[in-house]
Amino acid sequence: MFAAETVLGVLAALRAAGCEVWIAGGWGIDALVGRATREHGDLDLLHRVEQEPTVIATLAAAGYTEREGVVPGRPARFVMADAHGNELDLHPLRFAADGSALQRLDDAGGAFSYPPHAFTTGVIEGVRVPCLSVAQQVAFHRGYRPRSRDLHDMARLREAFGVATHF
Repeated sequence: MFAAETVLGVLAALRAAGCEVWIAGGWGIDALVGRATREHGDLDLLHRVEQEPTVIATLAAAGYTEREGVVPGRPARFVMADAHGNELDLHPLRFAADGSALQRLDDAGGAFSYPPHAFTTGVIEGVRVPCLSVAQQVAFHRGYRPRSRDLHDMARLREAFGVATHF
């Protein structure tokens, strides 16, 4: 499982290299809540597309290598893993001048949109970390059949923030 100390180590390495990243997914929800609420199999990170070469080089120096055959793959995302089984699910973002961002999903023009207010901070093990907002997390948990971890995550957001979720 992907430990909190590993999350903080990855973030520190990327920050030291000058990379801006934001935590999404389950760790992103736990950051918003301010505590680990479940075990995590990976760490979802969003990064600036123009910083991708530095992101990859920094993670490679930390022992991560890109996994081949990930579906869906680029341009939407790619996965890097270390020898301990820690997986990073990396999502490139192209930012606009107003602070909004787009994540390309395919070569046909499909994209996820991130409004400027989608980027905030949370806390992991007492350390302030960049992550996606509550509203963006809720928006990303729509339009598919939820897994047990999705139900868990949305319940934590409802408890902590009183927001409505669709499941």
